[in-house]
Amino acid sequence: MFPHRSLDSLLPVVEDAVDRLLDQFTEDLHQGPVDFHALVSEELPVITIGKWMALPSSDYGLLRTLTHDQVFSQELFPTASQLARSDAATTQMRHYFIELIRERRERPGDDLVSSWLRTWDACEPDRDLADEAVHSLALFMILAALETTSHVLSSAVRLLLEHPSQMDRLGHHPELIPDAVEEVLRYDAPIHMISRVAPADTQLGAVLVPDGQMVQLMVGAAHHDPDQFPNPHLFDIRRRSPHLAFGAGIHYCLGNALARLEVTALLRSLLSSPVRPRLSAPVQWAPRVAFRRITSLQLTHS
Repeated sequence: MFPHRSLDSLLPVVEDAVDRLLDQFTEDLHQGPVDFHALVSEELPVITIGKWMALPSSDYGLLRTLTHDQVFSQELFPTASQLARSDAATTQMRHYFIELIRERRERPGDDLVSSWLRTWDACEPDRDLADEAVHSLALFMILAALETTSHVLSSAVRLLLEHPSQMDRLGHHPELIPDAVEEVLRYDAPIHMISRVAPADTQLGAVLVPDGQMVQLMVGAAHHDPDQFPNPHLFDIRRRSPHLAFGAGIHYCLGNALARLEVTALLRSLLSSPVRPRLSAPVQWAPRVAFRRITSLQLTHS
């Protein structure tokens, strides 16, 4: 579903987008504090996935807004109004991708959606079922690529600015960037809660989970378990510890390589820039449990 040659072809796209966004960030920084999250972290994922799926750039803002609304259904205690927003966003996104698939049927190209259609057509004779499978993939990719990656991008910058010794170490040893990305994912995972349903009576430690009951797995807390991570509240880019930020097993996130690609490209470009920003205001967060979301990351000149 995600051929390596296709992902490899995205690297220059991502690097170009990072350079353009950081150039704009640097220019705006001369005028005063800049919201890095809005200008860079919210834009890079939608540009990347938009290019990969050959989506019109005029639709980027709409898809970003719909994604923010849709994930309310996956929160721990959503309100009635939040669920209504999620339902409306899901319906609108479904219509969007139904139309997109229809267009790619008529005019296939070299994009990811067209590739998925060719793959499913080769193994599924029922075209309606093939289209439904591709629709599910497209919807999943948008939700995963935008909501979670934007958080990781801002979280990486935030954590490094809050830990200047780590930033200095990374500047002197850029080969540690992949390790830094993994530590960001552990320290502040984009998803802090995963829901699972017991397929049978299951014993978890001292607790019996009855068949069919839902369990909420608190990934954010697990990543700070001292029995698993020495000094878990210490942000250390040399840690090299496994984590659950992308899930595990059959639920392992298909978009993990794309997210890592974007964060790595951003950190490489930031470290090579002569600009050294600093936090100029407290970081703002959306009031969520499951999907972490920074809403504002104000930076200024050092």
